[in-house]
Amino acid sequence: MEAKSLRIVFMGTPEFASTSLRKLVAEGYNIVAVVTTPDKPAGRGQKIHESDVKLTAKELGLPILQPEKLRDEEFLAALKALDVDLGIVIAFRMLPEVVWAMPKYGTFNLHASLLPEYRGAAPINWAIINGDKRTGVTTFLLNHEIDKGAIIEQEAVDILPEDNIGTLYDKLMYIGSDLVLRTVDKIAEGGYETREQMSVDESTLRPAPKIFKEDGRIDWSRSVESIHNLVRGLSPYPAAWSPIFKGSEECGSLKIFATHIEPAEMRVAPGSVKSDGKSYVAVAASDGWVYLDEVQMAGKRRMAIKELLLGWRDVSEVCFALD
Repeated sequence: MEAKSLRIVFMGTPEFASTSLRKLVAEGYNIVAVVTTPDKPAGRGQKIHESDVKLTAKELGLPILQPEKLRDEEFLAALKALDVDLGIVIAFRMLPEVVWAMPKYGTFNLHASLLPEYRGAAPINWAIINGDKRTGVTTFLLNHEIDKGAIIEQEAVDILPEDNIGTLYDKLMYIGSDLVLRTVDKIAEGGYETREQMSVDESTLRPAPKIFKEDGRIDWSRSVESIHNLVRGLSPYPAAWSPIFKGSEECGSLKIFATHIEPAEMRVAPGSVKSDGKSYVAVAASDGWVYLDEVQMAGKRRMAIKELLLGWRDVSEVCFALD
């Protein structure tokens, strides 16, 4: 079958998905509907927030479905009426079988890792946090288990020393959009081979669970490299952070967006601070110093450490961990 004749339903929520949607439409693929999350109030003013995928679909003039529940009879009837050939899912909810099995050629997902590694909600973060030098994107057919379907296509990409979650996210987003198109073409041609994941030893794989605030708290007793990677893997959002102590009292917290490191033989306690009060702040780890380059003090904006030091007069009196 001609790939651009396939009747495709696209399901997704964030910018990572909308980039693929935009490319599919630009290249002439037949998107018959877009499924995304319902609008929700967000922020201090509780203004109604529309997903990136919805905003893109509106711009492109595509029909939009926003079911509260994916098993809702009205939604399922609307989906069935579209006579869909193929489903594409990127950064959306877990689909029930009644949805993913409905299209003639099934439904595939784009995942931001080289599966079977990093199954879960935050694969890009964890690849950087764990110090990996390579990651990639994968398309796979949906089945009953999360991120365990048969692999269709993969493309690897190097993780550069200067990459953080922001830069790597962008790389994988654009590489992933190309992979989505190649996957649609492959499915349309028919007779393609897949690679099953079910025989993999689960105990050998690294997971990619959702990131919570406590995951970003820095343990200064760890190595400089692991702390540096944690900062990279959470920058610019949600950001690694550390409480600040003065004496035995907690006196604030600091989000840390960029660091550089200096391995050294240490004779001070982890969390100890050295600074000239003008140009640098370094925090002791187990095997060296972590220099803070870009930070955000609670209640203030993000800034370079030199700028923060203009008003941080007692920096020499604080520490980042209690003995």
